[in-house]
Amino acid sequence: MLVKQLSIFLENKSGRLTEVTEVLGEAGINLSAMSIADNSDFGTLRCVVSDPDRAYDILKKAGFAVKVTDIIAFAFPNTPGALSTIFRFLSEHGVFIEYMYSFNNGDGANAIIRPTDLEACDELLQKANVKVLGPEELYNL
Repeated sequence: MLVKQLSIFLENKSGRLTEVTEVLGEAGINLSAMSIADNSDFGTLRCVVSDPDRAYDILKKAGFAVKVTDIIAFAFPNTPGALSTIFRFLSEHGVFIEYMYSFNNGDGANAIIRPTDLEACDELLQKANVKVLGPEELYNL
């Protein structure tokens, strides 16, 4: 099951992250997960939000450079080695992961990944009985 993620490109300067979160907050859009990767001049804020299509429109109107990409999210036990077991299975089946971010939620944890082959990865996770999270589940965490 594919989920939409926003990628927002930000200058590395004080206040830019605040501006994004304020715009989304004022629109009543909840941030379920986010990650920032940066280089010397710009950063990429990747986030999963409660209403990605509306968030995209609002951020565009506010002057942000934003795009929507598909990702896969899955749940796994919050125990040592659980994630490595899943990654070993994917790796053994030729799945390459471009990037990921994860977060725990008590006894469980969630990962968001961007594999090079979304459909194959989704099928493999389901074949391995990994709980793949759909949009409704992830957007409303």
